[in-house]
Amino acid sequence: MSQNKIAERNIIVTAIPAFSDNYIWAITNTTSENLVLVDPGDAQVCIDYITANNKILTEILVTHHHSDHVGGLAALKAYCQKNKWPLTVYYPENKNIVEGDITVNETSIIDLASLNCQFSVIELPGHTLDHIAYLTEQQLFCGDTLFSGGCGRLFEGTPAQMHHSLSKLSALPETTQIYCAHEYTQTNLNFALAVEPTNLELINYYNQVQELRDNKQITLPSSIGLEKSINPFLRCHVAEVIESASLYKEMPLNSPTETFAAVRNWKDNF
Repeated sequence: MSQNKIAERNIIVTAIPAFSDNYIWAITNTTSENLVLVDPGDAQVCIDYITANNKILTEILVTHHHSDHVGGLAALKAYCQKNKWPLTVYYPENKNIVEGDITVNETSIIDLASLNCQFSVIELPGHTLDHIAYLTEQQLFCGDTLFSGGCGRLFEGTPAQMHHSLSKLSALPETTQIYCAHEYTQTNLNFALAVEPTNLELINYYNQVQELRDNKQITLPSSIGLEKSINPFLRCHVAEVIESASLYKEMPLNSPTETFAAVRNWKDNF
């Protein structure tokens, strides 16, 4: 498990690996036993973490309805009931999330007394129509919208929706830390190099990621600043990305949204 400590608030973010490449994010602090989970698709790995670290699960934050993000909710609710722990599940409005307690949207502020912090909500349709992210100061929990070096597939939304959602994330402070839900970085960078082969920052990052993965280390969190310099899906205004996407589509592309659609289609078939 990987930990990232934000010292000024005593917050610790830990990656709990699940399935083949998922990360369930465990948010704790140094002053309490309380635990907040993000997208617990697998209950057992969360229960193992809770037991090993003597934590009390108080809240769950859900970004979207896919089973690898919500599949553990029922078992975790039962586990908390057995232990007589009050549990609140925050979620985007979706009839497929039957274990949710409080629906949230972009106007919501989630005040978590358990960790002495607040989360705001960002609506991010694209991967799914209900997709949201949770932002607390400089930590962004963005599910399957933005990955390091990539973005989520468009299962429900349109290219225009996803491009708009990614543009909202690009506008966040560059120091914002990105906690996405999958270890896709190495594969994403293989594609990014095909799109933008002369990007020196991308080449350097690729080499760093190769070393991390060779040593079976996590590549996250990333940051908004890093992604703006290496992620083709955030660089659809850059000449080399436009040129590469135009060559792939064999036609001129007249807007960043058109370029995004072309790059997403290219990645789907890469």
